[in-house]
Amino acid sequence: MNRKEMKAKVKEEFRRSQEEKKARRLVLSSMSKEDRKEGIKADKEAKKQKKKDNKILLKSMDRKERRRAKKEQKLFKKMETRTRRYITWGLVGLVLVLLMVGVSPILGDISKLMSIEISSDSPDAIAAREAGEELAEVITDEGIVLIQNNEDLLPLMDKKINVFGYSAINFRIGGGGSGGSDASRAVGFFQGLSNAGITYNPSLYDFYEETNEAGENKTGLMQVASMIVGGKEENEPAIDYLTDQMMSDAKDYSDQALIVLSNTSVEASDASFEELRLSQNQKDLIDRVTREFDHVVLVLNTGNARELGFIEDYPSIKSVVWVGTPGPKGANSLGKVLTGQVNPSGRLVDTYVYDVESHPSTVNFGDYDYTNIDGMSFLEYEEGIYVGYRYYETKYAGDETGYEKAVQFPFGYGLSYTDFTWELVGSQMNEEEILVEVKVTNRGDLAGKDVVQVYFTPPYTVGGIEKSAVELGGYGKTELLEPGESQELTISFATRDMASYDMKDLEAYVLEAGDYEIKVSKNVHDVVESVIYTLDDSIVYTSDEVTGTTIENQFDYAAGDLTYLSRSDFDGTYPSLDDMNFAASEEALAAYHEEPEKGTGQEPKTGVDNGIVITDLKGLDYDDPMWNDFLDQFTLEELNELVNNGAYRTAAVERLGVKASLLLDGPAGLNFFFKALTAASYPTEVLIASTWNDDIAYAYGEAVGKEARELGIHGWYAPAMNVHRSPLGGRNFEYFSEDPLLSGKMSAAVTRGAQDQDVMVFIKHFALNEQEINARSGVLVWANEQAMREIYLRPFEIAVKEGDPHGAMSSFILIGTKWAGGNEDLLQDVLREEWGFDGLVSTDAVLGGFMDLNLAIRNGNELMLSMLPSSNEKYFDELYKEDPVGVVQGARDRVHAICYTLLNHTYLYEE
Repeated sequence: MNRKEMKAKVKEEFRRSQEEKKARRLVLSSMSKEDRKEGIKADKEAKKQKKKDNKILLKSMDRKERRRAKKEQKLFKKMETRTRRYITWGLVGLVLVLLMVGVSPILGDISKLMSIEISSDSPDAIAAREAGEELAEVITDEGIVLIQNNEDLLPLMDKKINVFGYSAINFRIGGGGSGGSDASRAVGFFQGLSNAGITYNPSLYDFYEETNEAGENKTGLMQVASMIVGGKEENEPAIDYLTDQMMSDAKDYSDQALIVLSNTSVEASDASFEELRLSQNQKDLIDRVTREFDHVVLVLNTGNARELGFIEDYPSIKSVVWVGTPGPKGANSLGKVLTGQVNPSGRLVDTYVYDVESHPSTVNFGDYDYTNIDGMSFLEYEEGIYVGYRYYETKYAGDETGYEKAVQFPFGYGLSYTDFTWELVGSQMNEEEILVEVKVTNRGDLAGKDVVQVYFTPPYTVGGIEKSAVELGGYGKTELLEPGESQELTISFATRDMASYDMKDLEAYVLEAGDYEIKVSKNVHDVVESVIYTLDDSIVYTSDEVTGTTIENQFDYAAGDLTYLSRSDFDGTYPSLDDMNFAASEEALAAYHEEPEKGTGQEPKTGVDNGIVITDLKGLDYDDPMWNDFLDQFTLEELNELVNNGAYRTAAVERLGVKASLLLDGPAGLNFFFKALTAASYPTEVLIASTWNDDIAYAYGEAVGKEARELGIHGWYAPAMNVHRSPLGGRNFEYFSEDPLLSGKMSAAVTRGAQDQDVMVFIKHFALNEQEINARSGVLVWANEQAMREIYLRPFEIAVKEGDPHGAMSSFILIGTKWAGGNEDLLQDVLREEWGFDGLVSTDAVLGGFMDLNLAIRNGNELMLSMLPSSNEKYFDELYKEDPVGVVQGARDRVHAICYTLLNHTYLYEE
């Protein structure tokens, strides 16, 4: 029977089944209430018995018959659930239709959004895509982390292996939402093994493939909607299917086994503690497999740092390999790592602890609503600067026993198939620069790459400025070293980078006098060599090293009335829910409702004909007087349209030569949130960071930039660079690391790569967007100035100063009482004045009333990323009637930045 005949047969069975159900419903409806209740109960029992009978029937069949029967059952089930799916999405569609009918402009908004068409089938576009996907495999080759390799099980000597777990069939190459990517050409897990010369048990594969219900390749919108409507799926079903006979056959095939564990990640949802631990079904699977096999490889297919203490309970688990969410060629890379064709050189970018709840940030991570601010939530960053390894390395400084009980795999940890020795061959240390030279030699039998990490331990005074016991200062990665080959790495960083921010007394960065231990380390905890730099007198940095702008506290109002974790009393200041206040203070309430001041003076000119088109300004300084003459020409309607139509495409003003630009997601490769887009797909950023290779990050940005040009895309909503504040972060797969330096360096390299192709990046999400819960509905985040500057703003500062991005995306978050997209302190005083950013800022997707256009246009946010801009355009007109001077001046400033950036920093106006 061919597939067409099978489909016809099942379709007929489904039709008969539906008729029988309909007839049964009629019978039940004619019964009395009691009889109907008994009838429904009897039907449920009959359904259960039918399932049991079906299992018995399947067991009695030969393999070929069983496979056909399971395929028929799967097809039948799909037909059953299709109706439910259609109803669900039909209801969603009906709501949208009603909305369109009720508010007619929305129909035009959606029509404009969906009219965006991107052609990706030109020869040059295809070539760029193919080059990008070749690079994707290079990135994954270098980012996979070998976590454990007892008895040198890897690389595999015997290439035959049994693969267990539905996660292998549903291997996750990336996350969802705007951080998703085109998975249509992804190499499947088993294909990747085959490509590396590994043979896997075909009976096990056939079983998983036949019984699997894989999800579809959805758009970002569908992924987020599915998460909201249906929630997360169980990654591993009950293991009833692993019969004694199946396991006996597997042992006859090979004495080696491989298990895949995965986690679901998608925008708009965070992880729970349970999701970062073994589920009962996953534990049952591991129990069953490790009882039967003495040589087990565990593959971790997850973007979040999960608990791994269980591997110590299973001596059979010899090797553990972290692949993260590795992009379309991740399975190829994994196969090469398992066979030794690639020697793993990735390093962890998060701290892996035995108990994820031991992170102080997890205490108040979650859903907390104010009782006196309608519809708004809050979040308290009470852990201060002690995020990730900064907490564990400081808390357990001098207490190795305590540390070993808390931390399983330190930040920066990773193994290799070969052995390297290091020699500190030189160092130069002064008030300007810390520099070390390290000679790395491959003493093993296989070629490989190594990562040298340099940390520093600053002097600390009890009760003084809060300081981590250890901080990352710099890093370097070798080339591929053959056995016996050496390479000298020079790693340097500014001495100023070791300063801490004094938010209480000086409002400046302070490099305190004393001894600074410079540590050349395998990871944050394992030091190979160290040298001491002694500073005789403290240095206070009162101005920015790039712009010369005076530094001062900008966010005192965001500290709130909180007790922040302090090194001087970790136990007494540890975050607690007991002191959490669910009622906002009177001061916070007043500030939250504060309206911007109205403009003063004369209303700026609009609609003047000065005969200037935008290309006349090419190359002129931002402050050149000719810009004023050009801006005088915009009508009020044009200003309104340019500011409010920032969702994926900017507005055109043809009479002034202003062209429309195209702006697309996302951090794992170009994608369009609302439509499928054929484009190169890459590993997610957590794996890119795990390469610890800035050149790789640059190449990634460069490849995306080249493809963007071929697709007619001018701006890229990436890189995403929020910090892994907690292992629970739903978008940790989409962000680089728990460390701000590593995140900033990677972001700067990606930025340079893309913008060298004249494609503008939007570093995002600026700032404090480390949680998905309530982000889109409004959440007030409370954090102190030191933590903001040293942890959460630091990656963006590095990216601005070393990458010179021309775009930034403000976050959903309210910093204290001020929404990031309308926060002058953040966007003007820090981003532009202090750091020197000269590009344009876009909001994240405009979803809530707290994302106020009135604040955005006055305080430094150029584009409203609104899918339905009509309502904001109407709001703009209302604001103008109330304050024509302030609104026109604000909109004019925003349009100035939009036009200047697109003219001078993209290829949009190339001749």
